Amino acid sequence: MFSPERLEPMQQSWVRLLERYKVAPADAYPVFDLLVAAYSAPDRFYHTLEHLGEMFRVAARLTTITDDPSVVQLAIWFHDAVYDARAKDNEIRSAELATTLLGPIGVPRSEIDRVGQLVKATAHLADARPPGERELAILLDADLAILGAAEDRYRRYAADIRKEYSWVPDDEYKLGRSRVLEHLLARPRIYWYELMYQEGEERARANMHAELQELSRQGN
Repeated sequence: MFSPERLEPMQQSWVRLLERYKVAPADAYPVFDLLVAAYSAPDRFYHTLEHLGEMFRVAARLTTITDDPSVVQLAIWFHDAVYDARAKDNEIRSAELATTLLGPIGVPRSEIDRVGQLVKATAHLADARPPGERELAILLDADLAILGAAEDRYRRYAADIRKEYSWVPDDEYKLGRSRVLEHLLARPRIYWYELMYQEGEERARANMHAELQELSRQGN
């Protein structure tokens, strides 16, 4: 759980972000509270405020290449706002939630539509071609940055994902998780921006191969 000391900077950042759209703090706070409650749900172990914080740090390093960091930041906030490990439409529902929450407080519809498009793309269902939009590439690289984390952080991430799917029997989970990892490893690149590629590509592939080997050993 996030302590108040860690939560306050996120709240301040949220208010500054919404001020760019001329949204008053009094209108921004209730939406922030709803998002914090969503990411703090008891059935979440990886898709939490910690995940958002890690994404924001990565995105901050990459936003020098985009003219519109605000839309990326909003997309990060909403990309996992709806998360049900049993569902297949989390990204669509998260995009719809962005519309529901941002529209009434005055965020322009054009911006909300862009946020929704970015959020939907975090399903990572597109083909292996580089994203044509810089903001999308930043968001996708930030979302997958955990794959290139240090070994101990990656192992905690993998364990937390398993907790979120605790309702899935072991054999089914091993099969499904292995397919996800193999799909990612089959991509020509995990990361699209050169900074992320140079810093994280090799480590990401090593982490995923190690997890696959661990899953294989568990099956014996």
